[in-house]
Amino acid sequence: MIAIKPVLTKAELASFVDFPHKLYEDDHNYVPELHIAQRDILTPGKHPFHNHSVMQLFLAYEGKEIKGRVAAILNNNHNSFKKVSDGFFGFYDLYNDPEVSEKLLAEAEKWLVSKGATTMIGPVNPSTNEATGLLIEGYDSPPVAMMTYNKPYYLDLLTAFGFKKNVDILAYDLPTNVVDKKTLRLKEALRQRFKDRNITIRNINLKDFKNEVQKILKVYNAAWEDNTGFVPMTDEEFKYLAKDMKMVLDKDFALIAEHEGTVIGFALAIPDINQVLIKIKRGRLLPTGIFKLLLGKKKINYVRVLALGVNKEYRKAGIEAFFYAEIIQKAIDKKIKGGEASWILENNEMMNKGLQKMNATVYKRYRILEKSI
Repeated sequence: MIAIKPVLTKAELASFVDFPHKLYEDDHNYVPELHIAQRDILTPGKHPFHNHSVMQLFLAYEGKEIKGRVAAILNNNHNSFKKVSDGFFGFYDLYNDPEVSEKLLAEAEKWLVSKGATTMIGPVNPSTNEATGLLIEGYDSPPVAMMTYNKPYYLDLLTAFGFKKNVDILAYDLPTNVVDKKTLRLKEALRQRFKDRNITIRNINLKDFKNEVQKILKVYNAAWEDNTGFVPMTDEEFKYLAKDMKMVLDKDFALIAEHEGTVIGFALAIPDINQVLIKIKRGRLLPTGIFKLLLGKKKINYVRVLALGVNKEYRKAGIEAFFYAEIIQKAIDKKIKGGEASWILENNEMMNKGLQKMNATVYKRYRILEKSI
């Protein structure tokens, strides 16, 4: 008999965080999340998401054995920004058992309804500003940094509960050896055009990181505001994310566009730290994981273009094309084999066409699902 119980204690939280390690123990593409990072994002007082929103974690038990998990999430910032009454679910992991899925999701739905939600959307972990979407295509390779991974049967289980497609989000693979060379040749012509318009492109200044982050946040919240599912990040959330990023940041892959000294766009590619994390058992840095992390960072040969945004009024100036060309050139110089551009909304015509012109190909597809409740 399956019983669903809310997570209430530290021991139960540890079980919630650790459950995927057992579920995926025979899957060579599974990348364990760092335990400390997962614990913090799920703990009020540890992560700034909890300053404005709430979530309830649930575990499914058969006897004493855990069979699945889910989080019910009420993102108050999302609802205020969009003027809606949406609820979300995330951290959805389980064995291929329809009963477990139905009972977990029913409990999450019940909790969301009690909070006034009329729609259930996900998976988001815990929002679209973090790991988002259900992998539905591209199971032949591990996920890159900060991207989700799941079993193929998840889609069937969620569909059986009444979920339907909201939107697909795409991940493009761009090996450096297939990049359309026009992309790189255009770079200097664009630089001259920028000079004539008093636009400059530079690397992030790590010595003034705090101020740089504040400037970038304004662009992030302005440049992405029309995207499906977007919700502005608070200062605390952006600083929290930036602090984590700084540990793996390579300034050659962090670019800022300015017009007469005002930041109007930025691009960020990060080393695919998952190439190291995949070797860290159960996401524990101690006692040996920390050494694997430190030594493995030097061997990473792939990057993820995590963010690339330009303020609306500058979007036809060629800044995005320059950002990609610069990141690609630096990747070539550093003998990096390629990168993933993600995530890209399927309805973002400009970004999709731009990536296809560079010879990038969609190699993974993720889906956000929704259901009226």
